[in-house]
Amino acid sequence: MYSMYKIAIIDDDKGIREELGILLKNNGYEVCLPTDFSEIPSMIQRENPHLILLDINLPEQDGFHLCIQIRSSTNIPIIFITSRDNRMDELQGITLGADDFITKPFNVSILLARMTRILNRVYGESLDQKLIHKGVQLHLESGMIEYNDNKMELTKNELKILYILFKNKGTIVSRMEIMDYLWDNSIFIDDNTLSVNITRIRSKLKELGIYDFICTKHGQGYMI
Repeated sequence: MYSMYKIAIIDDDKGIREELGILLKNNGYEVCLPTDFSEIPSMIQRENPHLILLDINLPEQDGFHLCIQIRSSTNIPIIFITSRDNRMDELQGITLGADDFITKPFNVSILLARMTRILNRVYGESLDQKLIHKGVQLHLESGMIEYNDNKMELTKNELKILYILFKNKGTIVSRMEIMDYLWDNSIFIDDNTLSVNITRIRSKLKELGIYDFICTKHGQGYMI
């Protein structure tokens, strides 16, 4: 399943921040990774993420004070992710309005499960899970492609290929990038299988009246 949820990762440890960012991207999330910790509240207003992963030990002010500032203007869910495992810290975080408290090092599966639980609780079905380009709508939850009120079902592979193209619209995505992305999501395809999937996607698009949507850039890849 893919998501249109945007996650803000507020952590001054560059390694953890970037590693977590890659993990979330590979699981279909959008991420924002601020590096200016003096402007976090304004960044939150500007980016409007659906969930905030917040460290406690930050250079400008600690995560508790940031949580108070964020809570003063928005109810965006917050998960504290910190190496501090003191029960009083956890209690303080929850008291200040955080939705969860996870200590480092954390289990990736548990983190993703808790994120999913909170996002489903807060947003439910209210968030329209779709990407749109040139009037074509890619429905992420149902795995459908829609154009002019007509829909067609996609296979898992087709959905993921279109997803990476939609996320990089206007930019050439190489065949290797697409295959690497699919491999990262445990779909192991070769060059020939990718070609077959692209052909099937184009056929479905034509049935919906969509022509020349996926452009082949010879020797480079594909672009929408």
